[in-house]
Amino acid sequence: MSSSSSQPVSPLRQRITKISYPYVARLHAAPKLTLPAITFVLAIVGVFAPVPVGIPALILLALVLGWLAFLSWPAVAGGAKFLRVFSILVILLFAVSRIAGA
Repeated sequence: MSSSSSQPVSPLRQRITKISYPYVARLHAAPKLTLPAITFVLAIVGVFAPVPVGIPALILLALVLGWLAFLSWPAVAGGAKFLRVFSILVILLFAVSRIAGA
């Protein structure tokens, strides 16, 4: 479980990476459009479904993207890191706005 950089890897990162491995391997073995399809479906449900269904879909989408961002964090540059964090924040802010508008 080594990082692509020369920095030491925290025990938390090692543990999450180890736990995540079977799920990442399954996603990697799935057809290429599986993850984009899951993301698209969760986003569409989150935007258009009634609030009791849409909000959990948006939160699940943010969690999935956050998990993937955490796993890929050491391997990406600054701009890509910003986009990952920004996209998760936009999804969560949209979820809050849906709750406030309900």
